[in-house]
Amino acid sequence: MDPVSHGLVGAVLAESASTKRELGMASLAGFLSATLADLDILIRSSEDPLLVLDYHRQFTHSLIFIPVGAFVAAGILWLFLRRRQGFGKIYLYSILGYGTAGVMDAFTSYGTQLLWPFSDARIAWNIISIIDPLFTLPLAFFVVFAFVRKSLVVARVGLAFAVIYLLLGLYQREQAEDVLMTIAEKRGHEVERALVHPSFGNLILWRSVYGSGGKYYADAIRVGLFSEPRVYEGGPVDKFTPENDLHGLDPQSVLYRDVLRFNHFSDGYLVLYPGYPNVIGDLRYSLLPNGTKPIWGILADPDNPGRHVRMSDYDRAVTPSDWHAFLTMLRGWELNSGAAD
Repeated sequence: MDPVSHGLVGAVLAESASTKRELGMASLAGFLSATLADLDILIRSSEDPLLVLDYHRQFTHSLIFIPVGAFVAAGILWLFLRRRQGFGKIYLYSILGYGTAGVMDAFTSYGTQLLWPFSDARIAWNIISIIDPLFTLPLAFFVVFAFVRKSLVVARVGLAFAVIYLLLGLYQREQAEDVLMTIAEKRGHEVERALVHPSFGNLILWRSVYGSGGKYYADAIRVGLFSEPRVYEGGPVDKFTPENDLHGLDPQSVLYRDVLRFNHFSDGYLVLYPGYPNVIGDLRYSLLPNGTKPIWGILADPDNPGRHVRMSDYDRAVTPSDWHAFLTMLRGWELNSGAAD
């Protein structure tokens, strides 16, 4: 989830649990502490590009780290507020704010290691887009209005809005999953694994990917609140599996281990990028929700197995035709053929 939304969720929860007198301080503590976890993005290496993927949404986002992260946030705030507020209250509101960071990220599709260090599983509930103005802007209104008017009622209405929006996302995800299974059944496919997640900024148009028979199938599914679901077919693409596609490469080599790391990050949804035989892409994300071209991947050099892979961004330039195709699907209109790349 984007940093602003993180901060707003932390702020509205802290505001809702505060008193009228402490609402301003609670809002500040909740906002700051909720954004602090994302400083893990600074853990990176010029020699090992995958290091940032290993550590982003890892220990700083785990449930067990909440007291530590909140302590750091509270310590920073206490340096400025110690003459007005005791450390204990600042820490309490910081815990509420920091506690939302990992959980809110788990509501998205990126994957968050909530259970680190007991498990390295990347938990992704696929309920809300990483960036969703329909969630962020109303929440910003409630947080700011509650802060200005010192209103606990407004803060709690904002918190209720956030909960209801996430529940709506859960309902929509379940509807999209049902459509995915219907699509696969009509095609005569046995679904081996599948995911659906909302496309950019809405809960109506969903990206669908499922695996069957050595291929992944990508589609867009529009789940209208007051209309029948509509499917925009994408296409099949061959799966990439390290065991099969890197056969003959030393499993102890840097290259092989890097591919395994990227495979873990991508939850196994790996494909070769069309037209680039050495680029391995993460099919979970494509420019269009029914696209078969990943927007990022790694560049592997089999001739130099001792070198780290390089991160590469592809197909990320949004053209007017891309926006037209996206808006057409979002509205539920007929899509011209050839708009699934």
